[in-house]
This record gives sequence, structure tokens and C-alpha cells, in this order.
Amino acid sequence: MAHFAELDSNNMVLRIVVVKNADTADAKGVEKEYIGAAFCERLFGGRWVQTSYNGSIRGRYAGIGMIYNEQYNFFGGAKPHASWIFDSTIKDWAAPVAKPNDDKQYDWNEAALSWVEQVTA
Repeated sequence: MAHFAELDSNNMVLRIVVVKNADTADAKGVEKEYIGAAFCERLFGGRWVQTSYNGSIRGRYAGIGMIYNEQYNFFGGAKPHASWIFDSTIKDWAAPVAKPNDDKQYDWNEAALSWVEQVTA
């Protein structure tokens, strides 16, 4: 079975559907994403891209409300801050400065481009 995510005009995932492998295959039986996407479009309308449970397609399995990033070809959240960059190793957004690796809690300060320790009262 293949899984496809419907996207809205902002590339937000609206729903996921499961499609039989036969509905994604060409005349030789080779599965092709564009065939499965066209199948979904004929049935439901909209725009569809493939996703997978094991994350082998587009970094991770798509979920409703996630964003499909066309530039980096992955499903994730919206870019959290203007300064953050896409890290292909973790397949997600990352701060331009590594978060301190200790037992303290930190928040990202975009104006200072640094991690700031959370203050507890």
C-alpha cells in the first residue's frame, strides 16, 4: 500500500489516504509517485504527494497540519524563525547556533541569535 498526503495552497497537509500499489503502477507494474498522485487527484481533486511510514520518502511520515517543504522535499513544521536553517542530517529546521547541552531549559532568542536560559521563579 502507498500513502499520499493532500496539500492545501500553503502546502499544509489536509489528509492522508492509502492507495493500492496497483493504483500507483505503470503498465510494467513499476510503482510511480506521479501515477498515484494522479489517481488521488481523479478521485478527490486537490494536490497530492507521497509519504511513507518509515520516513524513506520526504524525511518523515506526513501528518495532518504538517507543512510540505518543496525546496527541501520534506514534511515538517513551518520554519520556526527566520535565522533557522534546514539540517539535512536530522531532516528538520535547526538553529544557526547549537543549543547548550546541559540540564537547563533554553528558549531561542531570534533578536540576539542565541539560546537564552529560561528563568524559573
